[in-house]
Amino acid sequence: MVVAEILTGIALVQKSVEFIKSNIGTCNDIKDIAKQIDGFFTGESQMNKGAGKGLGIKEQFGIESTASDFIDRKLLEEQRAELKNMINLRFGPTTWDQIIAERASRINEAKEAQRLQRVEARQNQKELINHMRERYRYLQSLNNEPKYLGRKSKQLLPKKQKNN
Repeated sequence: MVVAEILTGIALVQKSVEFIKSNIGTCNDIKDIAKQIDGFFTGESQMNKGAGKGLGIKEQFGIESTASDFIDRKLLEEQRAELKNMINLRFGPTTWDQIIAERASRINEAKEAQRLQRVEARQNQKELINHMRERYRYLQSLNNEPKYLGRKSKQLLPKKQKNN
């Protein structure tokens, strides 16, 4: 599975670079090749995720695996540098750096949004639990028998006093 993911990543990177090479001269705007740049980043991400994972200790640190990972990494670096040069030559000397900065910004924004969603979900869960405890206490207070409140709380509810 992991080897297939790495190979898919390599193929996606190569396909993206080849497409950009053949179309860089004819595109009028960076939007014309944006999908392929995204494909390059996706392939790079797949390669990074799969590197050294899913293999046994022997395979992971064997000469063949180590050499293959190293060569794949070098080829990726070469293709990244080639892509950077092509884009900078066509659209200006800082275009690639701006793309990288914008991508990093969007990734950070997405991570922050996910973190805030998790915090909100935890808060909602705590509020729900507190509400359920309050309802439980209320229902128990309607009974005349003292009851335990739960695992953490070993307090007894006071008996309901009768008004005479």
